[in-house]
Amino acid sequence: MTKRSLAQHPLVVILDEGYGGIEVEAQALAAFGARVVEIPCRGSAQAVRQSVTEAHAVLVRESPIDAAAIDAMPNCHAIVRYGVGVDNIDHAYAAARGIYVANVPDYGVEEVSDHALALLFAVARRIVTRDRAVRQGVWNVARREPMYRLRGSTLGLIGYGRIAGALHRKARGLGYERCLVFDPFLKDAPDHAEQVDLQRLADEADVVSLHAPLTPDTHHIVDAAFIARMKPTSILINTSRGGLVDSEALASALRENRIFGAGLDVFEKEPPSADNPILSLENAVVSDHTGWYSEQAVDDLRRKASEEIARVFSGQTPLNWVNRWDS
Repeated sequence: MTKRSLAQHPLVVILDEGYGGIEVEAQALAAFGARVVEIPCRGSAQAVRQSVTEAHAVLVRESPIDAAAIDAMPNCHAIVRYGVGVDNIDHAYAAARGIYVANVPDYGVEEVSDHALALLFAVARRIVTRDRAVRQGVWNVARREPMYRLRGSTLGLIGYGRIAGALHRKARGLGYERCLVFDPFLKDAPDHAEQVDLQRLADEADVVSLHAPLTPDTHHIVDAAFIARMKPTSILINTSRGGLVDSEALASALRENRIFGAGLDVFEKEPPSADNPILSLENAVVSDHTGWYSEQAVDDLRRKASEEIARVFSGQTPLNWVNRWDS
């Protein structure tokens, strides 16, 4: 791999705005005399390529960093994703170019698991439709919209990392008696859980919550066949990546009441278009990819992402290095 010398005042480019400044990043990288700049690219690959040409490191939220962008920055040491998923970065090509790609997998764990629970409660207790009805003068029509007890139910988790583990812990406190897990990367079943295949998880879970990364293998892991196996009283929760779910199949199942409902914080295309059929369905509760957020989580995320760049600038490997090569 190419060894790159560090400039006296390395340039760190933050792609995409939204965290309220650059102070946290600048402080974390002050020892290197780093120049930290924030450049809004708003998802434009062309804007990214134009913004990173002089970069020695890049911090990125959602904008794509493709092979052309990587070719455009010959001095780059590291690309760090503000978040967990790195599907917007061509990390294999970055590895071929000797550029570290890292992420921040250990932030927002409590927030996302809380948000998954919030969506579950909102769907299961029909909070949105009841709120709307009361505001319109409707009262005490409970059995018109049947609801089912959560205690004693079965939780199904697709993917079992930190967030799924936190949700599992919280769900047990609510009285979920069984937990079924599908995760081919697990060697052993987590405590108080059983490893199963996807078919059994779909058949038996009362709530299916998604916590897997988006890869070619997990794209539409919840497809029409999976949804067809779900119980008519079951609920789908997605706080991970929109592409894990076949949106058309889900919209069809919700429209026909073949499952109870869905709580979605993520969509295949973000933001969703106004004519997305899921937005018109009363048994879907949606939010704007905000499950990760709290003020504390923002501070954690910015600091931990910047610390990964500091490690690379110090000649170390990133703590959360996702495109490993033989060194």
